[in-house]
Order: sequence, then C-alpha cells, then structure tokens
Amino acid sequence: MGVTEALRGEVTVRNLAKSFTLNGQRLNVLRGMDLDVRGGEVLAIVGASGSGKTTLLRVLAGLEAPDSGEVRIDGAPVHGVGTERAVIFQEPRLLPWLTVLGNVAFGLEVRGTPRDEAERRARRHIRLVGLDDFADAWPRQLSGGMAQRVGIARALAVQPEILLLDEPLGALDAMTKITMQEELTRIWREEKVTMILVTHDLEEAIFLADRVLVLSKERGGRPRLIDVDLPRPRDRNEARFVAMRRHLMAEFGLH
Repeated sequence: MGVTEALRGEVTVRNLAKSFTLNGQRLNVLRGMDLDVRGGEVLAIVGASGSGKTTLLRVLAGLEAPDSGEVRIDGAPVHGVGTERAVIFQEPRLLPWLTVLGNVAFGLEVRGTPRDEAERRARRHIRLVGLDDFADAWPRQLSGGMAQRVGIARALAVQPEILLLDEPLGALDAMTKITMQEELTRIWREEKVTMILVTHDLEEAIFLADRVLVLSKERGGRPRLIDVDLPRPRDRNEARFVAMRRHLMAEFGLH
C-alpha cells in the first residue's frame, strides 16, 4: 500500500549520531537521537549554541551524513538531498543577476520544468508571499524581509513535502520578524507542508510550532519534546502563551 496523502512529509529518526573532530578531539554533537515528526506539523528546534540544532537540520536535509542511525521520509531512507525537501537559510542567497521571478523560477527550470510552466508556478508563489508588485525587481532593490519572502517562495515553488528552515528570520528587525512569523503561519496553513524550524527565539518557537524539540546544553544530551497546546491564531499576550514562554525559559535556566 502506498503512503496516503495525509501522511506525506512524515520524518522518522532512529538512533541518530553525528560527531565532528575539532583540534584533534572528537565532539559528539548528536548521539542516539530518536524523533518522529508528523506529516503537516510544525516542529521548532531550540537549544544553546553547539547543541546540534543546525547539524540535525542538515542531516535531515541530506547535506550531512550521520555517523550512525537513519532518517526516513515517508518510510523511505534518506541518502543525500531529495526533491521532497527544501531548505531555507538565514540568508536568502538570491542570485543577483536574476529578477524575483527569475529567482523563484530557477529551481523549477533546473529540474526540467518548461519555462512557461515554471513562470506560472513562480508567479503563484510570489503572490502567496505578497510580492505581486515586485516580480520584476532585482535582489538589490529588496529589503531584508522581502528578500527572505523570495527565498520562501523559491523553496515552495518546487512543491516540497518538507520545508527545513535554519533561523530564516534571525537577521530581521523585530517588527519585520513578527510580520514574517505571521506570514509563515499563513503559508504553512495554505500549503500544508511539514515545517521543521531551527530558531534561537523561544517566543518564535511557541508562536509557530505544534511541538518544540529542546536540545540539551551538553552535547549529546537527551532531547526533550514539548507540546505547544495553544489554539491558532496565537496571541503573544494571552496568559497560556506567557506561561509557555516561562516554561521554555526554565528549560534553559532562565527567568
């Protein structure tokens, strides 16, 4: 029996380990990790610097190979990058010689999509991120928030099942970040993709995620999963939101 539509974008991690060698010493960044991500959910990954957040995301993306263990997408083992996954980094990494439309269509054309079809799909996703009037603009003409919207549109245009985001809003100012968090929630609702997000911002994790994966301060420590049982849309000033923020802060010894 094939994987049903409702299950697309499921991620299974079993006994995952990843280490690096620094100055001749072996550092166990991830060790014996098990994780199940439901299709269509938003999972936020938080933790201190060096806890393995970005390493885990890169392994899920197929950009890094684990030392041991396995990652499966919809039951199939992951070996390298795949078309069912798309990655959004902190910097949008737009091609400066292409317009907004050209940047969003680029990934489609590389995959062999005919130009007319690539442009049609690119325009749809440019509309989705609210940049209809900027399709012919050049990257140098965009603000940081607008450039990140283009990066999101480019990733979504290839119709991934899983969107992997590595601190995509970390470089934005506070007001733009809040706007983009609301936009990501809207896009997730409309596109019905699985989203796995690395962030240092605990409030952002609560606002966006269904669950939060807390990685230990100690490398290779036991991770903890916390449910964010709050209705959407979420109000940052609502008592339960504030209580959840305090709970997450306590996980890191903060008050």
